[in-house]
Amino acid sequence: MRDVLPITTHTRVKIIILGAGQVGTTVAYNLSNEANDITVVDMDSALLRELQDRLDIRTVQGQASHPDVLQRAGADDADMVIAVTNSDETNMVACQTCWTLFHTPTKIARVRAPEYLVHPALFSQGALPIDVLISPEQLVTDYILRLIEHPGALQVLDFAGGRVRLVAVRAYYGGPLVSHELRTLNEHLRGAEARVAAIYRKGKAIKPEGHTVIEPDDEVFFVAASNNIPAVMAELRKAEKPFRRLMFAGGGNIGKRLAAALENDFRVKIIEHNEQQARQVAEQLHHTIVLQGDAADEDLLLEENIEDTDVFCAVTNDDEANILSAMLAKRLGARKVMALINRAAYVDLVQSGAVDIAISPQQATIGTLLTHVRRGDVVMVHSLRRGAAEAIEAVAHGDKDSSKVVGRAVGETKLPPGASIGAIVRGDDVIIAHHDTVIESEDHVILFLTDKRRINDVERLFQVGITFL
Repeated sequence: MRDVLPITTHTRVKIIILGAGQVGTTVAYNLSNEANDITVVDMDSALLRELQDRLDIRTVQGQASHPDVLQRAGADDADMVIAVTNSDETNMVACQTCWTLFHTPTKIARVRAPEYLVHPALFSQGALPIDVLISPEQLVTDYILRLIEHPGALQVLDFAGGRVRLVAVRAYYGGPLVSHELRTLNEHLRGAEARVAAIYRKGKAIKPEGHTVIEPDDEVFFVAASNNIPAVMAELRKAEKPFRRLMFAGGGNIGKRLAAALENDFRVKIIEHNEQQARQVAEQLHHTIVLQGDAADEDLLLEENIEDTDVFCAVTNDDEANILSAMLAKRLGARKVMALINRAAYVDLVQSGAVDIAISPQQATIGTLLTHVRRGDVVMVHSLRRGAAEAIEAVAHGDKDSSKVVGRAVGETKLPPGASIGAIVRGDDVIIAHHDTVIESEDHVILFLTDKRRINDVERLFQVGITFL
């Protein structure tokens, strides 16, 4: 994919969002309060009215790929278009129109069909001019794969090409570090360093300091080199046995991709309701058992030994079906259950109950979008805690005179309240941040921000020549 063109940020940034569905709405909410000029385009006037009532944005009703509609939306001088309608074809044509007629510098499109994605030449400079392709299904698949790789984790997020990970775990009675001060963490690890980036206790953020004592049921976010993750998790909770038996409800794009990635190393089953789809999936996979039936059928789950299943993961396109089947699987003895949930209102309700992990495609997608909207040289963004917090990978540039971070120790860096530096990646080295760690030019700095409203302060820290990436 081509590099995103730099855009200076001395003025408000003009962004057109095509599509007012769940992803488009989430993007609008995230960007409208960050000194951006947002216009949302959709065919549904009721959706647009609802958005305009809540947010300080413009709206335009019409077909997102039509030149006259894009012109009314301000494409003549827009800095960026984010095409996230429900139609891949509309998103692709809209990007083509924006480039051909309006020379829009940055074009981001959601493309879901794997039939397009397997042909990268389609999105080359001489074909469809899309700068950033987003596939929510692939993002969700990767997210679930990381959770399966690390039993006991609530979230596992990659930075620096996977060399550093931010992991969220629930602290349990019996973890060696629970009821002890944080300063003792690295003593326990015996050479495998980590840094606690944030602690949430009863839903509220607590600033992690050396004397902070981790309590049972705390949600702990820590940063470590990827190969040290299991050692850190073992300090916070009882070690969990690796997963072996996996069951996925839904044989669509996500279920099929998960099974294909895992079937050689795990015992995998898929339950698919649609008979024709079940047959197609069975033909495409080699070592996966594909069952045609209802994942919320108690008799079927018992027949397939749900009580011996390590992970039951519901990934159909029906939120209610995912929630009900996951809750049933948990009641029948599945060790861990996950459910894909599109409606944000359901996520909090479900995760605090019988479902261990609620997976939000919107949260996975918004992080990728924000990566290309953030000011400063930001190469990765993960949206956390339903958008209230963010984890960021930013590159430090310049020298001590031109930069607010280069040449300064972490303890001297004027971070906003609620922000912390967890790790620094310098070349091939992963450096866990300490008070006296000095940031050098071209370091990749991993930050955690408990209050996303402070994002502008963090962005300013990393601006030398003020650009978008």
